[in-house]
Amino acid sequence: MMWTTKTFLTKTKRGNILKIVREHYLRDDLLCGSSACNHCPHKENEYVLEAKPQSICALFDYDHYLVLDTNVVLHQIDILEEEALKNVIILQTVLEEVKHQNTAIFQRLLEIIGNKKRRFYSFVNEHHKDTYVERKPGEKQNDRNDRAIRKAASWYASHLSVNNLKGQIPQIVLLTDDENNRKIAQDEGIVCCSVKDYIENVNGFVGLIDKLSKNVMPESCSKDALYPAHLTPSQVHAGIRNGKLYQGTFYASRDNYLEGSAVISCFEKPILLQGHIGINRAVDGDIVAIEVLPKEEWRKPSDIVLEDKADDQGDLLEEESELLPTVKPKDKSDEEITPTGKVVGIIRRKWRQYCGILKPSKFSGATRHLFTPAERKIPHVRIETRQSDVLASQRILVALDSWPRNSRYPLGHFVRSLGPIGDKNAENEVILLEHDIPHARFSESVLACLPPEDWTIPEEEIKKRVDLRSVCICSVDPPGCTDIDDALHARALPGAATVYEVGVHIADVTYFVRPHTALDTEAASRSTTVYLVDKRIDMVPDLLSSNLCSLRGGEERLAFSCVWHIDENANILSTKFHKSVIKSRAAMTYEEAQLVIDDESREDEVATSLRTLNALAKRLKQKRLDNGALLLASPEIRFQVDSETHDPVEVQAKKMLETNSLVEEFMLLANVSVAERLARDFPQCALLRRHPAPPPAHFHTFLKAAKQQGFEIDISTNKSLSASLDRAVIPSRPFFNTLLRIMATRCMQQAVYFASGERSHDDFYHYGLACPIYTHFTSPIRRYADVMVHRLLAASAGAEATHAALLDARVAAALCHNLNYRHRQAQLAGRASVALNTHILFKNRVEIESAMVLAVKRNALQVLIPKYGLEGPIYLPSDKFMYNEEEHIQVCGDIVLKTFDELTVRLTLDSSNLQHRKLVFQLVRPCVPGFSYQPDDAQMDVEVLDVETTEVKKSLKTPNKRKNTDSTKKKKLKK
Repeated sequence: MMWTTKTFLTKTKRGNILKIVREHYLRDDLLCGSSACNHCPHKENEYVLEAKPQSICALFDYDHYLVLDTNVVLHQIDILEEEALKNVIILQTVLEEVKHQNTAIFQRLLEIIGNKKRRFYSFVNEHHKDTYVERKPGEKQNDRNDRAIRKAASWYASHLSVNNLKGQIPQIVLLTDDENNRKIAQDEGIVCCSVKDYIENVNGFVGLIDKLSKNVMPESCSKDALYPAHLTPSQVHAGIRNGKLYQGTFYASRDNYLEGSAVISCFEKPILLQGHIGINRAVDGDIVAIEVLPKEEWRKPSDIVLEDKADDQGDLLEEESELLPTVKPKDKSDEEITPTGKVVGIIRRKWRQYCGILKPSKFSGATRHLFTPAERKIPHVRIETRQSDVLASQRILVALDSWPRNSRYPLGHFVRSLGPIGDKNAENEVILLEHDIPHARFSESVLACLPPEDWTIPEEEIKKRVDLRSVCICSVDPPGCTDIDDALHARALPGAATVYEVGVHIADVTYFVRPHTALDTEAASRSTTVYLVDKRIDMVPDLLSSNLCSLRGGEERLAFSCVWHIDENANILSTKFHKSVIKSRAAMTYEEAQLVIDDESREDEVATSLRTLNALAKRLKQKRLDNGALLLASPEIRFQVDSETHDPVEVQAKKMLETNSLVEEFMLLANVSVAERLARDFPQCALLRRHPAPPPAHFHTFLKAAKQQGFEIDISTNKSLSASLDRAVIPSRPFFNTLLRIMATRCMQQAVYFASGERSHDDFYHYGLACPIYTHFTSPIRRYADVMVHRLLAASAGAEATHAALLDARVAAALCHNLNYRHRQAQLAGRASVALNTHILFKNRVEIESAMVLAVKRNALQVLIPKYGLEGPIYLPSDKFMYNEEEHIQVCGDIVLKTFDELTVRLTLDSSNLQHRKLVFQLVRPCVPGFSYQPDDAQMDVEVLDVETTEVKKSLKTPNKRKNTDSTKKKKLKK
């Protein structure tokens, strides 16, 4: 063993020069990993590289090992994950560079190396005395690393030739796409090749060539440019420093592919980006450099719905920007005018793999085709494949590679097929991948953290806790719910008829999920359970979520209890927290609990407890409303699912009962009580949840629509908004107030998790609940935020010891960032699952139903069908309708259509676009000649008969209430 030293000079904050000397150890006993080597003292199980690695490439008709440079790993990871390439040497230099540049690809590479069948060998060249190279004075780090890779490749070649006594010597082939690196390697006598040349000559692996990444320098074109060149990184940094440019994240519009926005902190409104030039090849999620235009060039956001009609016949841009109104507003005081800018550079791409379908070229024998992503905010992608006939019927996964200036669309490559279009499993896989939902099976290391299936509560654990097994505790949940994480009780205190003991008991998940274990790491990564219509992606394994942690009726369970003394007016007299052992008397659905409350003949403990809870919940709710809490709404729907096919057979709007509110009120109270305790004891690292007040600009369209109906909505405070919504009632239209609340909900901002040390106390406020502080405590089975809150509360109550990570404000802030992202993605995945099952339900179905107008656009009405909670657009032809953008109304002769209007619509499914199947809403009434759907009497009878026949068939079916079979399995509100 030997070592070398490195010396660094650095300047401290006080201006002193500090000399740092680091020792770098070098060894001569590091193993090469080849079973062809007769020198390195491998044990039998240490051999990775085969003695006779047979060639699959026609360019090299001899046995060889592959050495990869860093860019090959970064850009061609999809190729490396295929079974074709084996006997590959991954150098430490490459591993460290990949880890530094892309952690996701680094993890994928580690998985390949860990698969013994793949025969990828990691060689520690940076610590081998014959392969380590010093960085020369003035040499760039990349050039030094390239030299280190070439040095290691040369050493392998000579090492194997000298120490091989087992027959033919395996040769070394260096794969690199760096032309200069290849030239130097060839001059040094190293056999090398580009990845493209190597893969194009591989035999026996059909489709491998399709996975080649097309790495084109996007700014290198000199002619036929369709987009402005992006600024260089140094130009971008200089522009941001001198205030001429701004950094922001690009968000593409889902409704208009020629429009997007970016949030910049120093502007009150998002920056509007319009047209191909304004967006300039930015893709949703990219961090971009923006030049804000002069105020006289600011515009209003577009109010049209515009889809990209992709054409595979060429890359010339059509004059699509003409479809996007950019007329200068006459009234400069117009509140809708938005700061407008253009993208001038890409700071960091946030590209990922995208799901979608292939749109084969119209030209016979063509290899270049367009890929249509499932996510509407992502542009079409041009890929090359020779399997278009097969892939045209598949859902596929594609990765983006580059976006040259002379290409209408970005370039990418095929990754893998997900299954046939329309197949339920394939479509669910698309939803999970598109929303970045971790859904792989739990690893062996995670499962090793679980107790045995026959686990029972140890007697010594019971002694540490408050024993509540004799108390009448029960749970109330949606039908079919198996992850029951909360239960309640209420009883009058002896000698105080008007004072009650009320308890909320939450599953003690942290007993099983210990900090820093594989189970804890996986739960933190997933952050939340994801509920699709027909399946559930658990945050923790099923043994915990549906069994040992679930507060099932009649079974002893560990819990964390919040217990209050409350008087008859719902005033809190005292609060205490403790770990407990409970035994639920009953696990009821909302409907079952409501029946118990309403059944006057029942006077048992369960009925008495529920009635006490219900009476107190009503008073708690009234207090919240008096404080300004908002009662908002959303069009939630519930599917009935066939017990055999798991396909939806009926859909209906979700019904709310008193028991829904009963549970909600006490969950809210528990969350507030816990938040107050944590903020007191952990002022820097308490995990809380805030709901920012929405900017007044968010209400602009909403206020105009309400005014058209004769209502002035006061948005100055949440209390005034709540009171205004309560007064906005039209007795003859009972759904009007609900629709108004749905629209108000869409003006709100997202509630987010945060660490208490990140914000001033005034920012803790939860606007929707009208409470000064709030957190999540009540659902640790399905939310990791609650797990962290349990740990903090246990430390506060003296039930558990604290640890360093629990009290680290920076760790808490990073955790909150992931929690917010995963929570949002889970919501979007749930909505996508509802859309998928709605399409399945309406596949061979026609409905004529009442609808209400949610919004009026320049070329469409957004309508809601109250019966089903479904919404969608009715596109309006410009030759019949005139749009009044001041009043947001559509006019056709004597017919005026505005927000909140009641319509009759015909609902069908359009499957002509396999990628984006969509519900089609056709106007029936009011009748617009030449536009409204007007079936003749016979056709109307047939459609009505079809609907009635469907209803009869459904009434004959009695779907089993299987685990996780409808969208309401998502736990109740518990904000």
